[in-house]
Amino acid sequence: MLNIKIFSLYPELFPGPLDIGLYKKARRKKIWSLETINIRDYSKDKHKTVDDTPYGGGSGMLIKADIIADALDKNINKKKKEKIIYLSPKGKKFDQSIAKKLSKLKNLNIICGHFEGVDQRVLETRNIEEISLGDYILSGGETASFVFLDAIIRLLPGVLGNKFSTQEESFEKYLLEYPQYTKPQKWGKKTPPDVLLSGDHAKIKGWRLAQSEAITRRLRPDLWQKYINKYKK
Repeated sequence: MLNIKIFSLYPELFPGPLDIGLYKKARRKKIWSLETINIRDYSKDKHKTVDDTPYGGGSGMLIKADIIADALDKNINKKKKEKIIYLSPKGKKFDQSIAKKLSKLKNLNIICGHFEGVDQRVLETRNIEEISLGDYILSGGETASFVFLDAIIRLLPGVLGNKFSTQEESFEKYLLEYPQYTKPQKWGKKTPPDVLLSGDHAKIKGWRLAQSEAITRRLRPDLWQKYINKYKK
């Protein structure tokens, strides 16, 4: 089971979209678990203050080092060296390979930042890894965490009905997924490519690969180059 802990100023947002469909069933089956920790509970004053102005000046506020460190230290077992992720725009860009690695863990801790972020000293002293969903800014880490966890949880054994469904998706082997078709066979003036109706599995496999290559080459030249370097040399 993957045990997930979310450190947030807004724990009431969870489990949110992760509490429907397959993910809800998987949590009931104890394939994964979710616990939320309210960072504000570790504030040191009666006003529940969690942030302060940055040294050196500048706009915005930072979550205080002592508060976030206390929240982490009282909820994470240091001896187990559990993974701690801080969702940050200056982190390593998230991709499918990272999702796969994290899906194999037993414990995953996620910090949802706000304001201008958190005090750098916490990141350095608690061995926290920064991960970014992309080159854009969100108002908080909560919305990012839903996308982040969606990509990870679906890879856990037993979550998806077909264990092969994750093996032919976009980004597997650096290729985008080929076009897909279903019934009705004729829709408007369009029908699926004849090869998909042929029953010739070898030809279908070849067509799908050719389609994936063409789409990737056209839409994602960065992925195409990685694919060429690994599989075409």
